[in-house]
Amino acid sequence: MDFIGEKTEGGVTRREFRLQVNGDTVPGCLWAPEGAKGSRPLILLGHGGSQHKKAPNLSAAAVAHARELGYATLAIDAPGHGDRISREAAQKAREAALAAGRAAQEGRALPQGERPKISRDPATVDKVVAEWKSALDAAQALDFVGSDHKVGYWGVSMGTRFGVPFVATEPRIACAIFGLFGVFPGLEDHKAAAEQIRIPLMFVYQWEDELMKREQGIALFDAFGSTEKTMHVNPGRHVEIPAHERDSWLAFWKRHLEPAAG
Repeated sequence: MDFIGEKTEGGVTRREFRLQVNGDTVPGCLWAPEGAKGSRPLILLGHGGSQHKKAPNLSAAAVAHARELGYATLAIDAPGHGDRISREAAQKAREAALAAGRAAQEGRALPQGERPKISRDPATVDKVVAEWKSALDAAQALDFVGSDHKVGYWGVSMGTRFGVPFVATEPRIACAIFGLFGVFPGLEDHKAAAEQIRIPLMFVYQWEDELMKREQGIALFDAFGSTEKTMHVNPGRHVEIPAHERDSWLAFWKRHLEPAAG
């Protein structure tokens, strides 16, 4: 993990890094309380499609984890996102995502070539899983993160697409928050991975999601093998998860990542 920048603001230090994984450079960020020493729980954040490691919702969550819980937070750019593509390509991806949302809201179908791509390539999934595992290895080697505490994973939409197979094969993840994704024809591998997950989890969904059908989200929630799982459903479209869910997430992390009293 090669650190290339550091910024401290409001009691939280954000460190940017580059990590070499199987010949690729993976950009990432690591947040922790200012002056943090010793090991602590770690939360991994998987961004959505057309987003990146420092997207506003991820940055806000990471700051809250450090300020309110004293945790560390790790995020990386997925392939084809953030600092792994040009600004022009990133802008086109954002425009495509917005166009898809508008079309769905209006009941229109976009031409095949203009639709955002949900990765169906197993090689891409394997690549992301390997990158997350390497980033987790590197973070836990740091003295202000360590490996003595539990790890949680949060990722919705594309963060669930890639997060589910990662969590299914990573025993260090103690709990997870997923959402805004479903069961799709041709993605049987994703459903199978969900069935292998046994850890406590929360699943968030938007009832008027213009990109996912209700029954698809319910089917994915049902597929998870966890006996302790909760589905939070709110009205609104794909990117309209209400702000109050953040309090639910913080409570979830405290319940499952902090050492038991006594």
